[in-house]
Amino acid sequence: MLKKKIRTFSFALAAAIATPCAPSLAATGLGSISVGTNVLSLCLVSGSTIAFGTYNTASQVDQAGAITVICTFGTSYNVGLDAGSGAGATTAVRKMTGLNGDTLNYALYRNSARSTLWGSSIGTDTLASTATGLIQTHTVYGRIPAGQAPRADLYSDTVTITLTY
Repeated sequence: MLKKKIRTFSFALAAAIATPCAPSLAATGLGSISVGTNVLSLCLVSGSTIAFGTYNTASQVDQAGAITVICTFGTSYNVGLDAGSGAGATTAVRKMTGLNGDTLNYALYRNSARSTLWGSSIGTDTLASTATGLIQTHTVYGRIPAGQAPRADLYSDTVTITLTY
């Protein structure tokens, strides 16, 4: 009996291996997913120091600094400079203040000829540009006019940059 069971099993296995399989039918289904994002306009701004050095009343002192801007590609922006922290300052006549409280007048310009003041009124005296997506550097041209008679001291001012986009 044992032999029959083994033979029967062996025969059945051989029959299963020898029987060709029926081909499987392939089927497909179609669907989709939605993909999207929202790219925001984003900007960062920073400014350098404008170090005028030593001033004497006989001659004007010219120096330059830089404003660096990086924004999302294609973003339109305006760079404005306020009057600074000196008492009575305007964007036409900014005032550095000495440690003793005295002031020294100076101006900031958008062009190297120092004929176009840099202020804070969009469309009037700010710098307008469009972002490239890379760092953009804008030069700030400063001038302390000759003919002032300040007391010997260390003078400084802080001008706030406003980036509107």
